[in-house]
Amino acid sequence: MNEIASALAGKFIVFDGPDGSGKSTQMRRFMHWCREGGVVVKEVREPGGTSIGEQIRQVLLDTDNECMTIQCEMLLYMASRAQLVEQEIVPSLKRGELVVADRFVSATLAYQGAAGGLPKEWIQQVAEVAVSGNWPDLTLILDVDDVTAAGRLNPLLDRMELKGKNFHFKVREGFLDQVRAMPERYCVIDSTQREDTVELAVQNAIRERFC
Repeated sequence: MNEIASALAGKFIVFDGPDGSGKSTQMRRFMHWCREGGVVVKEVREPGGTSIGEQIRQVLLDTDNECMTIQCEMLLYMASRAQLVEQEIVPSLKRGELVVADRFVSATLAYQGAAGGLPKEWIQQVAEVAVSGNWPDLTLILDVDDVTAAGRLNPLLDRMELKGKNFHFKVREGFLDQVRAMPERYCVIDSTQREDTVELAVQNAIRERFC
């Protein structure tokens, strides 16, 4: 595991995927594995991760805000992201820590882009400002079919989770399109399997990319 600690120091890894993919569970398992191996881990989430970001998160996920336009939605996610990058991600990377994020630009491309209809070029242009060149070294996409995903969701759904079956089908396709377009930056993990099996697949993917 010392090899893992050395390989992951100062790296930026994102866990992403459709709602119900189990990404948060696998992210927790991954961080535990890293910390057992001596890796200093900085955990961040999107939207949120800072005082300003958490306030933006409340607005974005509030079910009373159904009238929010897709442009407004995208810009709010990016605003939260910009604050997170400058306040938390960059300082952690400079200290040589492993930064592990629950969602990043990949989510905006899938939700507001592929499913929401915004041109990916628009999203990419705003993202360039928000992340200031601090792109992930690897984005793990936890892939899951809609039936399996639906069975995992909390019955108290937030505004994004309530968008319907067709929307979430497009979200999944949006994630897979990113994997196909940038295989050097992305890795897809089949998350329909048992949690232990998925965890091992994540570890193997990390070893393959960084060790």
